[in-house]
Amino acid sequence: MTWQKALFVLLIIFILSPWGSPFLALALGLAMALTIGNPFPQLGGKPTTYLLQASVVMLGFGMNLGAVLKAGQSGILFILAVVFGALALGFLFGKLLGTSKRITTLITMGTAICGGSAIAAVGPAIKAENDEMSVSLGTIFVLNAVALFTFPFIGHSLGMSQEQFGLWCAVAIQDTSSVVGASSAYGAAALAIAATVKLARALWIAPLAIGLAFAFREKDAKAKIAIPWFIFLFVAAAAIRTFAPAVIQPSIFDSLVSLAKAGFAVTLFLIGLSLSVDMLKKVGIRPFLLGTILWIIIASLTLWAVLRFA
Repeated sequence: MTWQKALFVLLIIFILSPWGSPFLALALGLAMALTIGNPFPQLGGKPTTYLLQASVVMLGFGMNLGAVLKAGQSGILFILAVVFGALALGFLFGKLLGTSKRITTLITMGTAICGGSAIAAVGPAIKAENDEMSVSLGTIFVLNAVALFTFPFIGHSLGMSQEQFGLWCAVAIQDTSSVVGASSAYGAAALAIAATVKLARALWIAPLAIGLAFAFREKDAKAKIAIPWFIFLFVAAAAIRTFAPAVIQPSIFDSLVSLAKAGFAVTLFLIGLSLSVDMLKKVGIRPFLLGTILWIIIASLTLWAVLRFA
């Protein structure tokens, strides 16, 4: 085993440790790709895609449909406004900035629903390339890192209640892990509200991913449509968690969710590892501008709405 392969294994171990995170996984993969190269290029493409899809499916075991739907009733108007408002604004600014249709769709879906998980679900449906996936995921995770530190500060500065802050986190922060991190730093009540409302927002993955599969089908009416079948398994996993017999220990489902998060971290590392300088030059700065502008607008408008109506 060469030293590059040994470093690859050590980095995998690190990102799976308590010190690892999705953002670090993507950043380390990118750093390795741009310095010493990818020692396992054969892991790109289908192996990475399958791992990503399996991780999304297992995330479904962390969703209780009853609790999600109950929480969603109180925040349904906020959820609908964010999902469809972000979709409209994303495609508008994507057109103004001149970003590609697929990158615009990935970043917009990541902002509208649930960050990396939404991008993972939508990517195969719209036949996104590795560089498009990587840049979109990188944009979302940078913004999530910013939100993790700035949201609690803003909440305390404005004197937001636990309920207000939890709702704001759930509808304004993209990725579930950052929603949990920011809301838990604010308080237990904020965490409870944020987690359940965020999961209700995440349920939009299924219908939108399937709809986009049809929207991005080839012009030839006879062309095969890339339906993301694993999304149905994601919903099935959530149903199993909800209606499973009492004899099944919740810890089993929790273990599957932990395994999903580990798989997602490894996937992000592999995606970062597949990038190159030429790819980044080809994509440019516009995707990051799109994600930043869209996120700032959504976060600002939802903050005003939560303070005004919640």
